[in-house]
Amino acid sequence: MINKEDLIDINKKFDKGIMKNESSLEFALSSLSRTKDWTKQLAYLVRAILIDHVFQEGNKRTIAALIVYFFEEHKVAYDPYKVDRVIVEIVKKNINSLEQIRRKLKDAIR
Repeated sequence: MINKEDLIDINKKFDKGIMKNESSLEFALSSLSRTKDWTKQLAYLVRAILIDHVFQEGNKRTIAALIVYFFEEHKVAYDPYKVDRVIVEIVKKNINSLEQIRRKLKDAIR
């Protein structure tokens, strides 16, 4: 199970790991244990990091790395270009519905 320190470490690969919305991340992380569906777990994290801007900088790059991690962990073939497009679309349209985010994530799967 991914934790806050793991996410900070991922963000540090792209920026400084400085959090600006810790409560949103704490909520997302606490929600992970409520479901065994990894796509829903990932949707919670995507919403927190992309929409609620958990980190000062590097939110899109952090979530891209996390999406790739989840896909590879679950042996799902994905298109990295579609991952980028999904992230941009979620941000531009300010998609905050977990179900819509899950559907968008599935668009990146080959």
